Amino acid sequence: MSTKPLKRIHLAAHFPGVNNTTVWSDPAAGSHIDFESFVHFARTAERAKFDFLFLAEGLRLREQGGKLYDLDVVGRPDTFTVLAALAAVTERLGLTGTINSTFNEPYEVARQFASLDHLSDGRAAWNVVTSWDAFTGENFRRGGFLPREDRYSRAQEFLATAGELFDSWDGTEIVADAGSGTFLRDARAGAFSHRGRHFDIEGRFNVPRSPQGRPVIFQAGDSDEGREFAASSADAIFGRYGTLDEGRAFYADVKGRLAKYGRTHHQLKILPAATFVLGDTDAEAQEIAHEVRRLQVSGQTAIKYLEHVWNRDLSSYDPDGPLPEVDPEVGENTIALGRASVRQFSDPLATARQWRELARAKNLSIRELVIATTSRQTFVGSASTVAGQIDDLVQADAADGFILVPHITPGGLDVFADTVVPLLQERGVFRTDYEGSTLRDHLGLAVPKAEPAVRGAAAS
Repeated sequence: MSTKPLKRIHLAAHFPGVNNTTVWSDPAAGSHIDFESFVHFARTAERAKFDFLFLAEGLRLREQGGKLYDLDVVGRPDTFTVLAALAAVTERLGLTGTINSTFNEPYEVARQFASLDHLSDGRAAWNVVTSWDAFTGENFRRGGFLPREDRYSRAQEFLATAGELFDSWDGTEIVADAGSGTFLRDARAGAFSHRGRHFDIEGRFNVPRSPQGRPVIFQAGDSDEGREFAASSADAIFGRYGTLDEGRAFYADVKGRLAKYGRTHHQLKILPAATFVLGDTDAEAQEIAHEVRRLQVSGQTAIKYLEHVWNRDLSSYDPDGPLPEVDPEVGENTIALGRASVRQFSDPLATARQWRELARAKNLSIRELVIATTSRQTFVGSASTVAGQIDDLVQADAADGFILVPHITPGGLDVFADTVVPLLQERGVFRTDYEGSTLRDHLGLAVPKAEPAVRGAAAS
């Protein structure tokens, strides 16, 4: 009777920036913008032999009622600047940046990622995201010009066009032969021509082929379009499911789409984001987790969150009191423009009814309700318990690994690195040292070959 071989776990670290996961009021919390915070976080991840560090992107500070939503940590420096700087203070850790395909151009983004891949000796990755809301678009010349239904169409062509730019060099052009005086073997290097619905560009790409050929491509999106995009074009997808049943369903669905694109299961990694709380015992971890949730959802935060559904000013309400009797105000002009949580509640009246029923049944205040209905920590327990939970989910094909999001910056990853990682190594499911130098090596992904057919050819 054959037994299934143990899967190797992939681990990555998300630098917690602008989000409600962060407990910025904790005495242990530090800056989210000083470079030393990024350095500490990255070096901890590399010391633990993680695959990569991940930076999210914020193209606009979020607002509520026309004012900055200061319950988030305000401010996020430019992604490429931070990752390029981190390339100089790390050696093996992958460097993943979230770059928007709606408000950028393929040539510029391809040039930046190819440069980062060179500077880091092959550790660059691109998390391709889209944006359709006019709120973010107001920061750009064209504003919120892109209809929501076109965002994946543009993203697909954006990524394909960037691929043509990466492949405009195949890596054999530079010979630099001083004896013959020949530097380039092919004087057509970098030639490209793309004609498409969203992009019409032609010229020469000015960055030679980088160590990975192309950056590793990540995709984040749970819609059917997002899953299909990942199956056709991505090397990894950020999942949102950290439980066994939901994780296995998502895993099977996305991996099941690969065959029609001529791809195998190993060519796409599924890596859900995951939070964690550790304690000396499971009971202590549960107590810490409860307190962390209360810090993440202060009274003020609870009221702000409720306003996302009610779409009206609720600042006069007591967060420790009952839900408003008044119904949500339904309309296009939302009180919290650009926030994903607003788009999440497509039927605010139905959401309000459900929440009132839950609050009455469990006698919950506004704050208690928000804590009960928003995301909780994925892994809670002693180091041994958490190591077991992670291993069990990966071996059960609910994930290929996890992107860890600590609630303290920059030192929140330290305890995981010092306690959980050694236990996973003892189980034989996580590396004790890097076995390669590039991010593709870490993830078990092949270096793509340049497609000569697209070099200088027009795309329809």
